[in-house]
Amino acid sequence: MRAFRIQNDTMGNSYFEEGFLPEHVTIKSDCFIIQTKIEEYQKHQHTAPREQYVVTLKGKLKFTTSNGKQFILEPGILLVAKDIQGEGHSWELMEGDDWHRIYIVPEQNAEDQFTPY
Repeated sequence: MRAFRIQNDTMGNSYFEEGFLPEHVTIKSDCFIIQTKIEEYQKHQHTAPREQYVVTLKGKLKFTTSNGKQFILEPGILLVAKDIQGEGHSWELMEGDDWHRIYIVPEQNAEDQFTPY
């Protein structure tokens, strides 16, 4: 499945890679969070609150990493958020006012299974 991974470089800046997560792989998780509300801190540049997978169910967003590069996230594309330090990232809704998503928090030190293109 197509995916983007946001992470930090050695200076703490966020950047992304495009790639995929293979099908039929098991990633053990600690919790599963459903969210439709957009929190105030999410409207500004921020880090991921924890390492997590983001599954978008509704919404189309343009993400910008601290290095200024951008990518589009929409249903059918997974986000592996690992930029938990530094400046973080920002995003803006491109269509409508809703973003429905599921956060899946992997077990600590679990391999993210992301493969870059």
